[in-house]
Amino acid sequence: MAKRNGRNWKESFALKNSLVKEALSEFLGTFVMVTLGCGCVAQSVLSGEALGGAQMVSVGFAMAVTIAIYVAGGVSGGHINPAVSFAMCITGKMTWAKFPAYVLTQFLGAFVGAAAVYGVNYDALMSYTGGNFTVTGDIRTAHIFATYPSEYLSVTNGFADQVISTAFLLVGVFAIFDQGNLGVPKGLEPIGVGLLIILLTSSLSMNSGCAMNPARDLSPRLFTLLAGWGPEVFTAGNHWWWVPIVGPMVGAGFGAAIYMLFIELHHVQPPPPQSNAAHDKYELTSM
Repeated sequence: MAKRNGRNWKESFALKNSLVKEALSEFLGTFVMVTLGCGCVAQSVLSGEALGGAQMVSVGFAMAVTIAIYVAGGVSGGHINPAVSFAMCITGKMTWAKFPAYVLTQFLGAFVGAAAVYGVNYDALMSYTGGNFTVTGDIRTAHIFATYPSEYLSVTNGFADQVISTAFLLVGVFAIFDQGNLGVPKGLEPIGVGLLIILLTSSLSMNSGCAMNPARDLSPRLFTLLAGWGPEVFTAGNHWWWVPIVGPMVGAGFGAAIYMLFIELHHVQPPPPQSNAAHDKYELTSM
């Protein structure tokens, strides 16, 4: 009776709509990524890098992405990034009908993740800033949540940076999940993506932090606007805010197209299996 009641309880709460299940998965995965990833940045900044630094943030954020894909990957694919979902749609790996639900829940998950980082680190934020939340200056903290350009960086160069880094991200992701290529053993794909993130942040993050993800950047930026950092989060860096949104989407298209044109379209398809009754009978008899 207890088993039956437990099964009925689970069945009564289990979702039947596959799109809703995938959307919830994307929400949770993106929430995990932003909470743990931006949490690494917060720990580094608020401790004066005593508990972090560039290398720690690079590895920590990559591991946050890895765990997020493990959380969501079996249900929705673990995109946790509108640019990845966009690339999947333009290459026919996902239907466009799912795109709005994926993107909406990714943005919502990132927003809630930013709120979690703020809540967990509230006392540290107040101690570090004295309650003065700033985007620039010696005690700036807005970059805990979103990316901002280095002082020398032009918008044009920054846009190119985001396009190129996201293109490399998609080339790597497509390669990792391409079973027609070398492939990665099933279940180890998130680790491959994590290693890819470490490489990208080690080589392409100096200019602007290597966002490569519109949800990871815009939603936390909106949160900081509401939480006390003010409108400067959208005007800083010569109105930089749109670059980590548009750049990754363009880069995702380029990266997906490059991998398809150079690699995936040229895989040799195995011939369909041909039935041979006599041969099949022989094989079964031998066994």
